[in-house]
Amino acid sequence: MTTSFHEKKAKILAKLNVPDAEYQDLSPKGSVDVGIKTLISELNASPDYVTTSSCSGRVVIYLEGAKGAKGGGRWLFTSHNPIDLSDLCGTRSIYECFGLAKDDDSAIPVGDSNPVRFVHFKFEPLILHIFTSSLSAAQKALSAALQAGFRESGISGILGTASHGATPMVAVRSSGLAFDCIIGHSSHHEEGKTVSMVSENYLRTLVTVANQRFKVNKERTERFRDALLKQ
Repeated sequence: MTTSFHEKKAKILAKLNVPDAEYQDLSPKGSVDVGIKTLISELNASPDYVTTSSCSGRVVIYLEGAKGAKGGGRWLFTSHNPIDLSDLCGTRSIYECFGLAKDDDSAIPVGDSNPVRFVHFKFEPLILHIFTSSLSAAQKALSAALQAGFRESGISGILGTASHGATPMVAVRSSGLAFDCIIGHSSHHEEGKTVSMVSENYLRTLVTVANQRFKVNKERTERFRDALLKQ
């Protein structure tokens, strides 16, 4: 383990070890996902690895920002677990659960002076960034990720410096499970209102597909953990 890796790992772990109520990152949730806390703890307990960012997999529904402007989007719904609509919605409609309004005239206005902002329903699988102590440790993590089905995983930062050896970063990821569907748009009648463009049955279908992908994502995550940490 290089001195550079040891120092950086200590700083990262110091940040992770604060209470959940105080820890904040750049995600909407703002903390380590419960579904991968064990994996994160085991990786961070290894002498060769430390995680720098992670997401266990999630469904997000969001309103995109204005065209040409930085940011300005809005999160309508986020879940890091399979969605049980009965539990989530109760007596509410699926539109209400997802922050949408039902509109009998769902067509997008033509010639509107304000560009349309779309609402997306998106599934994103596990993504994990692992800072490693050496190229050999990085190659081991990459091999485990590829074997588990995270086909777009890769290594960066393989060149060291004159004073420090290489401490590569491994990105564990896969685009194969991801999907992104437009399901609505911002209202041209009422500021701040988001309107569905699809039926309840279509939204239920998207939830079913997302739940199936949560299952596959969990299986791949467990295979990665077994391949890397249980050898």
